[in-house]
Amino acid sequence: MPLTSFDFQQARVKQVLFKSRLRSVLYGVREAEPALFSLAENPLGQWIQTVLKPQAAGQPAVRELEYVLQRMLNTGQDLATRYQRGHLEEARAGLEQVNVFSDQIETLLTSLERAA
Repeated sequence: MPLTSFDFQQARVKQVLFKSRLRSVLYGVREAEPALFSLAENPLGQWIQTVLKPQAAGQPAVRELEYVLQRMLNTGQDLATRYQRGHLEEARAGLEQVNVFSDQIETLLTSLERAA
């Protein structure tokens, strides 16, 4: 079944969910669970594996999307570690880098959606 705009909208929601959860960690609302930073357990990572790859695995943008997501997760984990060590402002300031990765992911999703 071909990918639809609804499929890509789901991916965008999953990305916003990660950013929201990370923000909650960096503002002390929730604990940083290891699953939050795992590509295999991340909702967008799961979407890539189960929805996107079966339909578009050969496209270079799929690999790039996975790579940028992994970098965003690694950055998020680093920020959570900084927060846990008491570097609150430094960790929160790092959210800007997460937003840069998020913008890259959005660009890749848009490109893939247009190609679908």
